[in-house]
Amino acid sequence: MMAAPAVSGLSRQVRCFSTSVVRPFTKLVRPPVQIYGIEGRYATALYSAASKQNKLEQVEKELLRVAQILKEPKMAASIMNPYVKRSIKVKSLNDMTAKERFSPLTSNLINLLAENGRLNNTPGVISAFSTMMSVHRGEVPCSVTTASPLDEAILSELKTVLKSFLSKNQILKLEVKTDPSIMGGMIVRIGEKYVDMSAKTKIQKLGRVMREVF
Repeated sequence: MMAAPAVSGLSRQVRCFSTSVVRPFTKLVRPPVQIYGIEGRYATALYSAASKQNKLEQVEKELLRVAQILKEPKMAASIMNPYVKRSIKVKSLNDMTAKERFSPLTSNLINLLAENGRLNNTPGVISAFSTMMSVHRGEVPCSVTTASPLDEAILSELKTVLKSFLSKNQILKLEVKTDPSIMGGMIVRIGEKYVDMSAKTKIQKLGRVMREVF
């Protein structure tokens, strides 16, 4: 029963963040895809604020830089350590954002996460914002898994086939992976669609059919 006030407080803080660097009382700009959870709320507020200032791409680049910095051993040991006082973390982050010359949008986000004790959610917020930007650009994520690397001719033909399923303004964002355990064939995931054409799955299906027959 105590969770509701906390969630309500977080919602107010995120709303305040979204208007802290833009004109108050302006309408929230909805991202092209809705992401739920704490990370989604922060990312949505940031997307709205950045969109109003036409700084979406700048903020995206800055967040990628933040992700790199937080992975540095010295910074991670200080910022992500639960035993370090919050005030010390905030100062360290203020120094970092000033040194990197981040925009007020990115700086305010990092400070808000620090003040709220949500720094551990930073990677999730960055990931959520990246997803929003990917959809904003019309990118359609697609992963293809094969047992062995594809040669250039087959890869080119595969790209042509996959692009034929996209709308006019959509862009294919392809990731090709190898996994010897699938034995052969391929597994394709494009958008929310998933097709398993691997030899491993076909053998498993054959095994089930054979057991039913015999």
